[in-house]
Amino acid sequence: MIEPMTPMADTRKDLKYQNIAVDFDGALATVTLNRPAQMNPLDKETVQDLLACFRRIESDSTTRVVVITGSGKAFSAGGDLEGYLSLYRAPDAFRAFLDDLHALLVGFEKSDRIVIAAVNGWCLAGGIELILACDLVVASDQARIGDAHLNYGQLPGAGGSQRLPRAIGVPRAKDIILTGRSVDATEALRLGLISRVFPHGRLMEETRKLAAEMMERSPVGLKGAKRLINEGMTMPFAQALRFEIDFVHRYATTCPDAYEGLLAFRDKRTPRFGQR
Repeated sequence: MIEPMTPMADTRKDLKYQNIAVDFDGALATVTLNRPAQMNPLDKETVQDLLACFRRIESDSTTRVVVITGSGKAFSAGGDLEGYLSLYRAPDAFRAFLDDLHALLVGFEKSDRIVIAAVNGWCLAGGIELILACDLVVASDQARIGDAHLNYGQLPGAGGSQRLPRAIGVPRAKDIILTGRSVDATEALRLGLISRVFPHGRLMEETRKLAAEMMERSPVGLKGAKRLINEGMTMPFAQALRFEIDFVHRYATTCPDAYEGLLAFRDKRTPRFGQR
């Protein structure tokens, strides 16, 4: 989990970033990769911006859902060429960069916040590795998604070789990684890379609607469901089933939202869930 900053008053808008833009709207944070001329590369500075941003979000009690998208014609086309030319000749610096990427993406997975990737265009290499760590991935009907590392003699180093097979199965992951091909939104949906496709001009509108829908759910239940899935997937199946039983038993018998949901269903009214 990304270590949060020390909790403060609402200073979410105080931090300025070099390569990303951040907008807060109530419980929703929208993070935009913002180097459109370079197709939003995940270079050292951008990763540092994202880490700083998510540390702030982790320390904030307001934000419940985070949407990540890109500016221009790309979500992210991967790494930065000039940056990699330098990093490859500085092994310690390259390792530090990979460790930062690892911390960022594992932080997405372990966060109590729901992280949604809204893929607006090209999503390659580091871009696909980023979306694989998100809870939900939606895409414009103009999106193109692929690994592309091997097209230039590179290897996925931010979890792509491990998360992609777990997401879509080994044969399909090998087809994507070993051929270096990209797929359109329709095929990405069929493969299980994304969960929904929206018309390009309505991508962010529909994504915000999706976020709003989830924010109507129990805050404790929402983060509990994320934890059940993410942690359970790291366990052998029998262990995961026992983990589920123990977790749900504790949730149902100690969380007021669980009982409130049943009362609301019985009384045919909207549940009045508490705060997280």
